[in-house]
Amino acid sequence: MKKAYKIEVDCANCANKMEEAAKRTPGVKDATVHFMMLKMTVEFEEGQDSKAIMQQVRKNCKRIDDDCEIYL
Repeated sequence: MKKAYKIEVDCANCANKMEEAAKRTPGVKDATVHFMMLKMTVEFEEGQDSKAIMQQVRKNCKRIDDDCEIYL
């Protein structure tokens, strides 16, 4: 299952770091951050709870850039 989320991030470098953090989160099959569109697309592994995983993705991204935001 794929879902798109609106994000807020200050620079392209931070967006790349957010993408890598999302990809490393257990339960995430793939993730893409579109800096210019301020959008994150996340593909979840089969049978996973997307809401719980996105909470962890948000925590992981906040560690990289405290100012970033993912609107769930």
